[in-house]
Amino acid sequence: MKTRSTGAALLRGAVAGAVATWTMDRITTWLYERENQAAREREDNARNGKTAYGVAAERAASVAGAELSDQQRQRFGTGIHWALGIGAGAVYGMLRNRYSAIGLARGLAFGAAFWLLVDELATPLMGLTPGPAAFPWQTHARGLAGHLAYGMAEDAVVEGLALVT
Repeated sequence: MKTRSTGAALLRGAVAGAVATWTMDRITTWLYERENQAAREREDNARNGKTAYGVAAERAASVAGAELSDQQRQRFGTGIHWALGIGAGAVYGMLRNRYSAIGLARGLAFGAAFWLLVDELATPLMGLTPGPAAFPWQTHARGLAGHLAYGMAEDAVVEGLALVT
């Protein structure tokens, strides 16, 4: 798949990133709701009841000299989550437009790399979550499953939009 416009590829990727983020959220929520209660409690305790995105929102607010309520932290954290998903989607769209080999695994490799780099490495290194050992295996498996779904949805939507544009 090679098209003329990098801008169009970025836009297709961003749209696909939004669809992929929505898909990932549905899958990870469904899995979380069916997890063993002890695993859920261990994860929630490790995170102190906050998401990595919520912690990032708190830090950004602190730099700006503001303090967030729980509702604001959740809302801004959700915004960060969506911005990351859409932004990563735009990058995928651009890379897939330039390098057809990117799409060979239909987004699975991208999703796995995204999970490894963001969830498993970047968020603990930035202090947004404790290290991977603090979480039960179910947390890691759910994250990987969600990111694989993200990658597949991203690729399918980018491919579909390229056919119609």
